[in-house]
Amino acid sequence: MIRFLKIAVFVTLVLPAQVWASFMTFEGSGSDAASITAVRDAFRSAVGGGVAAGANGSFGGLRREINWDGVPATASDPNNLAGNFFNSNSPRGLELSTPGTGFMVSANAGTASPVLFGFGSDLQAFSAQKLFTAVNSNITDVSFFLPGTSVAATTSAFGLIFVDVEASDTTRLEFFDQNGALIYSRFASAAGNQGLSFLGGIAGSGETIGRVRITSGLNTIVSNGVLGNPNDDLVVMDDFLYAEPGLARTVPEPSTLPLAAFGICFLVIAVQRRAWQGTEGYKG
Repeated sequence: MIRFLKIAVFVTLVLPAQVWASFMTFEGSGSDAASITAVRDAFRSAVGGGVAAGANGSFGGLRREINWDGVPATASDPNNLAGNFFNSNSPRGLELSTPGTGFMVSANAGTASPVLFGFGSDLQAFSAQKLFTAVNSNITDVSFFLPGTSVAATTSAFGLIFVDVEASDTTRLEFFDQNGALIYSRFASAAGNQGLSFLGGIAGSGETIGRVRITSGLNTIVSNGVLGNPNDDLVVMDDFLYAEPGLARTVPEPSTLPLAAFGICFLVIAVQRRAWQGTEGYKG
């Protein structure tokens, strides 16, 4: 009994590190769309849902996708995109936030605003023809909801396409559970000027993703053709892919795990003390 309880303490303290290391990574980069299509397709297959899109970017009720191209002109450059557009206007269970001043989807050709945010020599689209960026920030936070509702949800997979990653240590994804604990982090691979990089992660042991933080390079877009500074790498985004959001599963706060271990330790002591009391010569 004593040995069993000691093992339980060990498992309680060690298990989180083992579980958090179980994400499957999908990544690839190249100069054009063909360079990353295979890894994008592998991610799609692993999440499930087939290749035929239904209403609101739903693939078989297993996967959702956003390619930005259906965003109307009224919500595209030079206008901002509302952070809840893809949970309200087009309910896909995803909302966006940023420490910047908002979000922007690039304009279609033939409008007053130049395409690709005015940086045609640095950017290209994976799926023609719109791209996505935060404004005045390189940070985008993605939260999940039951589509079309305010009910918080989680997902088991998230991936996206970055555009123009030129450095291997500036653009990354960070996955957090519903308690705010970091459970996965990965830098996107560099693809060079105008290049495309795919990065995605799938939970391999039942982890639940409540929020994803996207860090896109070091520079920012202020407005069409205007950067935050003239030196740092500009990175924007194209398609988002993620597993169908579902109800958040209740899991213990990470801080409760040491408390549980202490509780088991006290139980060990109590059992040991009781055993000693039954031993001849024990005097209390």
